[in-house]
Amino acid sequence: MVKQQVESAVNGKIRCDACPVMCYISDGKSGACDRYANVGGDLVRVDPLTILENGLSDGGKVVAFLPEGGKPDWDGDIVHANATFVTAVGAGTTYPDYKPAPFIVSQKQNGIDMVTVVTEGIFSYCGAKVKIDTDRFIGPETAAVRVDGEPVGHVTTGEYGSQMLSLGGVHHLTGGSKKEGRVTCDTLMRLCNRERVEMVVDGGATLLLQAGCPPVINGVEESRMRVGCGSATIGMFAKQWKNMVDEVVVVDDHITGVLSEHQAGKLLDVQPTGIKIKGRRSTPGRYFQVAEPGTGWGGTNISDPLAILGDFDAKVAYPGLRLLMVSTTGDQYGYYILDENLQPVLQTILPAAIQETVDVVAENCEPAMVSVLFMGGAGGSLRAGVTTNPVRLTRSVRDALTYVSCGGAPAYVWPGGGITVMADVMQMPSNSFGYVPTPALVAPIEFTMRLEDYRTLGGHMEAVIPIEEAVELAERRIAPLVPGAWPMAERNFKWGTGG
Repeated sequence: MVKQQVESAVNGKIRCDACPVMCYISDGKSGACDRYANVGGDLVRVDPLTILENGLSDGGKVVAFLPEGGKPDWDGDIVHANATFVTAVGAGTTYPDYKPAPFIVSQKQNGIDMVTVVTEGIFSYCGAKVKIDTDRFIGPETAAVRVDGEPVGHVTTGEYGSQMLSLGGVHHLTGGSKKEGRVTCDTLMRLCNRERVEMVVDGGATLLLQAGCPPVINGVEESRMRVGCGSATIGMFAKQWKNMVDEVVVVDDHITGVLSEHQAGKLLDVQPTGIKIKGRRSTPGRYFQVAEPGTGWGGTNISDPLAILGDFDAKVAYPGLRLLMVSTTGDQYGYYILDENLQPVLQTILPAAIQETVDVVAENCEPAMVSVLFMGGAGGSLRAGVTTNPVRLTRSVRDALTYVSCGGAPAYVWPGGGITVMADVMQMPSNSFGYVPTPALVAPIEFTMRLEDYRTLGGHMEAVIPIEEAVELAERRIAPLVPGAWPMAERNFKWGTGG
């Protein structure tokens, strides 16, 4: 447990100043956030300080391989595999703003003096971007997403094969009722800590979401995301279908594909079939709005694919015409043959060769998964904890002189003003996130740069400690969760003079 500086005590209670709530904590008790506690008159950070050990293995022990004689020899490692990186997980926060960050750690990297500023930020301006791999309809765009009846975000624009949610943000955290803020904060923390959260979309579905796991939509677990839109599926597999069937329709809520009309079919000399598709024709072989969005075939609301077909053109179609209809995931399919009245008749037995093509569609679909990206803006407390001149930190990050990570995981820094970051929670250590009841999310963030650059931007040089001192306080050692990634790798920096 990491001890914190105590500024005041009243009647045996310690006043914690790690956030604006300013709890008075009795001996043996923790504050409202459950992150700080009074242990024998010392204010301690309850969660373990976490460091990354590059090369950690064997159940959490650092394994040293020594040659005969016991002296280390060069093992061909040119990337400092046994390097150590102090993360902000369990480090504590900087509040009020003038205080230096809890840990400002120096170490040599490739012969260069480096420094990492480590702090758990209090993020009032934060949220989560959630990607749900599915074509199923989860709700109208901009529809409110609710947890325990409280709005915590909304459905945003969909992406290729995925539905998207934008959750949290300052308006939900502080702009609504106390309950809305509390529920929003709790939802963000649980999602970012990779816990399962149930939510309901207005006018849409009930969702069970957990980072790194398949989404559950209206009680049904998704197994795979689509291989592509209907048009792309035609283009990818047209050659396989050419000599097996006369026509293929790939049903998709966005772009339904028709083999005989599609450019891929034309180039393969697939003959017209007289098929008619209900929907808005785009370019040849591509149709929009063949049905309403839903949880049926290809993300539509249909359970019978023939519902999107009109009558075949009697001048072109013929009895015996073979028709395959398939969804974009291969989950649904049907094989039909036109009868004497040019009506599709479902065949109960699917020829083995055609079954193989359907299986290939399914094989090319990636597993459906929920992805959660934490997003936050590094504001006053964070930047002032790094430097006495906060704008210099922003400029240093922008100039790639300072590398930003979250719990050691790579953070994407948005262009434009400020330091707005996004990080994949699956790449961060477990239980990286906490909260303060203001309400706000507490998240780890680290700033790594050359020591001289840190001095130039007005860093708290008096607070710099060697990494050996920080490592002695570490209570949890883990390996980097991103294969091949290391926060202090040379590729992460633009070597030059900061300021």
